[in-house]
Amino acid sequence: MAEQRHWLNGRVAVVTGASRGIGAATAMALAGAGAQLILAARDHEALEKVAGQIGKAGGTARSLPTDVSKPAEVDRLFAAAQQSGSPAALVCAAGTLTSAAVTDTTAQIWNDTLAVNLTGTFLCCRAAFEAMSEAGEGRIVTIASLSGVYATEKFPGLAAYNASKYGVVGLTEGLAVEGKKHGISAICVSPGAVDTEMLRRANPDLRPGLTPGDVADLILALLDSPLVPASGANITLFSNA
Repeated sequence: MAEQRHWLNGRVAVVTGASRGIGAATAMALAGAGAQLILAARDHEALEKVAGQIGKAGGTARSLPTDVSKPAEVDRLFAAAQQSGSPAALVCAAGTLTSAAVTDTTAQIWNDTLAVNLTGTFLCCRAAFEAMSEAGEGRIVTIASLSGVYATEKFPGLAAYNASKYGVVGLTEGLAVEGKKHGISAICVSPGAVDTEMLRRANPDLRPGLTPGDVADLILALLDSPLVPASGANITLFSNA
């Protein structure tokens, strides 16, 4: 299943949000490159299905139900990942979206959105950063959105989501700066509309121009490439058309 040319071959990779959408597609792509996958998401049953698909295809994957917004669960995730070896790659694909007008955005909606999308990404990056620093190398890919990119079209009902994704872009820049001396590269991917269950729930009328596989292929290519010169960059994806 693996090709020796892949940087990921034989290395441990942690993928959050791996139960569906971009996370699941990315997990499958990385497994195809020979990575030993540690899969994290809140939906245990869906996570097991993805792990099973990877196993049937000849890959290696271990599923660990995790709520990335909870520090104790993130600590447990990375402690378990260390049993397979030091995580060399991290893809933060866990996300949530609740569409609500600003006046209808409760403190709970705001807090829940930032807890998963921004704080969860931070917690996972921090844990991975520590392990990667000790190993002297590591590659991190965060997932933001065109919703978090300055001067791109925004849609109503996404104030909390937009703010969380702007934060992910800034976090990635910070990781890149501090990662240089540790051999750690960090890059952000900001897709437009991707054909996922989350998008369909939030905006059934929006026609997506990207598939989860499109994003996963890019993430694989990034992790397999010399990332150092691009570390800190934010790659925007508008459409595959």
